[in-house]
Amino acid sequence: MTPDSAPHEKHEQHERHEQHETPGAPGAARAGRREWTALGVLMLPLLLVSMDVSILYFAIPAISEDLRPGSTQQLWILDIYGFVLAGLLITMGALGDRVGRRRLLLAGAVVFGAASVAAGYAHTPGALIVARALLGVGGACLMPSTLALIRNLFRDPGQRAKAITLWTTVMAGGVAFGPVVSGALLEHFWWGSVFLINLPAMTLLLVLAPLLLPEFRSPPAGRFDVLSAVLSLAALLPLIQGIKELAKNGYEPLSVLAVAVGLLFAAAFLVRQLRLDHPMVDLALVRRAAYGGSVLVNLLAMAATVGYAIFLTQYLQSVLGKSPFEAALWSLVPSLGVVVAAPTGAALATRVDRAHVMCGGLLLSAAGFGWLSQVRTDSALWTVLVGSSMYAAGLVTAMTLANELALGAAPPERAGSAAAVLESGQELGGALGMAILGSIGAAVYSADMKSAAPDAPAAARETLGGAMSAAQRLGGDAGDSLLATAREAFTHGMGYAGVGAAVTMVGAAVLSVTVLRHARVGEEAGPRQAGGSADRPGAEAGTAGAPSGTR
Repeated sequence: MTPDSAPHEKHEQHERHEQHETPGAPGAARAGRREWTALGVLMLPLLLVSMDVSILYFAIPAISEDLRPGSTQQLWILDIYGFVLAGLLITMGALGDRVGRRRLLLAGAVVFGAASVAAGYAHTPGALIVARALLGVGGACLMPSTLALIRNLFRDPGQRAKAITLWTTVMAGGVAFGPVVSGALLEHFWWGSVFLINLPAMTLLLVLAPLLLPEFRSPPAGRFDVLSAVLSLAALLPLIQGIKELAKNGYEPLSVLAVAVGLLFAAAFLVRQLRLDHPMVDLALVRRAAYGGSVLVNLLAMAATVGYAIFLTQYLQSVLGKSPFEAALWSLVPSLGVVVAAPTGAALATRVDRAHVMCGGLLLSAAGFGWLSQVRTDSALWTVLVGSSMYAAGLVTAMTLANELALGAAPPERAGSAAAVLESGQELGGALGMAILGSIGAAVYSADMKSAAPDAPAAARETLGGAMSAAQRLGGDAGDSLLATAREAFTHGMGYAGVGAAVTMVGAAVLSVTVLRHARVGEEAGPRQAGGSADRPGAEAGTAGAPSGTR
């Protein structure tokens, strides 16, 4: 027995005893105060990892003034975190299943904390880029571990539903909350404070996690396949980056090549998983309706959310004239509806087929996007907030139920890799949404500008930001006229993007009722098709919850 497991011996013996009951069965042990407190601890890293996606929105001007990065370096400062995070999720999820999810969580906290210090005190653009990459590594360790540990801590389906509702709400809220925290900190401190805020939470996690979280890991399942890890990284990194570049810059040969290379490595990764006795990703699980269908619903939901968010943020700032901090504060309003909608949807799913509840949430989201497609340059702020609240409430309701269904369908010993695939699908969905909806809005904007302002500078005909810069240089009535035309064109393009998002949500709603109808949490977590032990009574006995070093 190792020293870190000693304080949990009594609790973990109880865990090993209770594992002889089928997870999710009527007699499954219910979580107590200790488990719910542990869930609160798990929310700390989840909140910070999701906040770090957006926390640089306000800090980048101060960073640019201090470190003076080039345009390419500035893009890498912004993008490298999400880039590395997405690329390593599958690898870290599978690694956590093997070495222990608590152990990986603690390792991620150490890396995340150390990288936060390095980022906060970086003196060159290169040092900040490296620190942000390390933050992505730490985040990739933390994210799948938080969701996988919920699968182990809460074996009662009703309690697990509540826990996953909280997980989804915190994850969605963190992205929205990041700019607000960043803006508040920059009112009083220097830009490095947006990174150093991570330290107290990571320290608290390192202290409390060993006291509250028992260790969970899979039965021995062969050696960790390094080649699979390399192939997953080689697939996701160029694929997501290529899609994002296409969304930003339109067609470019290098971006298309990156997507093609990513797809080639993805095919090689899938072929290897089929040949391994103990694959990193269990493709038999992905083929199950409850899991594979939930991954697809989540992917589509994130595509609509992220793809439309880029328009909504610009609309609040560049059309309605809100300051960045004001826009960030107003963007929190839809989160209030999420706090109510997510638990309401989870409660309703106990009485109605969850596929129908998911369908209802997705249709509510489609209605919200449809509402926003009618927004004009002179629309009142409340109309934007109502539409945003509608789509946010519906999306988070559906995503909460999809997360619960997917995690319940996964065998407990594969919860880490199952959570990682789910989260990777969300990252890919976000990139696709930016590319597809962004391209729709950009095409409409360019067409309108070429028609209404054919003599405007090329930059003004490409983006609203370019038009604002050109209008400022022109000044007077000419500048005002160009800016008004550009705002009209942008809002017109945003309307079409809203229609695209609404159509995507209707498609996700149809998918949920056709693929996930009658699916029940945990009903498909039966014998595995490839490698590992079956999810049967006692499958985790002696492994899940057993002290580190005793096996």
